[in-house]
Amino acid sequence: MYENRHITEPKWKSWIVQTTTPLFTPDQCRQIIASGRAQKPQQAQVGMNKPGGGTDTKKRVTTISWIPFKEMEHMYRDLNNFIQKANENHFGFGDIQVTENAQFTEYPVGGFYDWHMDCDTHMEHEPPVRKISMTLLLNDPSEFEGGDLELMAPGKFAELKQGHAIIFASFLNHRVNPVKRGIRQSLVCWFGGKPFRWLKNNFFQQLYMVKILN
Repeated sequence: MYENRHITEPKWKSWIVQTTTPLFTPDQCRQIIASGRAQKPQQAQVGMNKPGGGTDTKKRVTTISWIPFKEMEHMYRDLNNFIQKANENHFGFGDIQVTENAQFTEYPVGGFYDWHMDCDTHMEHEPPVRKISMTLLLNDPSEFEGGDLELMAPGKFAELKQGHAIIFASFLNHRVNPVKRGIRQSLVCWFGGKPFRWLKNNFFQQLYMVKILN
């Protein structure tokens, strides 16, 4: 049996954090939308390129494109500065950085993404290890209905304004509900790096982390 005081997380930690001020202005959001639309669009897939993955309209309907680092360097620089502070203040993960191109997503009427996680349970499909996920709303919420982002369980919605973002641990279950009117445009980013820290299966190393009670 483990003694609770040895396995509790620090009180300052949080797996879900929402911005209180916008990361990007409406004009900057329009620039990101223009950059995303200038890239080659593709139908989003599921499965993270694993065997059996691919296009599945029963699980995901949205159009995506990938924004190259060199085309929006200032955006990536702002995102990196933001995630470094957010990680230090809320998550406490090691070696956090932008590890993949940002994904520009457009959810049309009927577009959705069913429950999923952004990281895999089998580490052979990573690196880089996704540790923090971010969804940033690019267009004004008055331009669409539906498309709500839910985290962890039905009914736990993240209400976002234009330019605002929500960041969360990539291992949390989440989904985007069907869009009922208009188009929902968002920027999705993942931050990661080295694998989560672990200790080998050694009795004395385990004792270093927790106190085992007889």
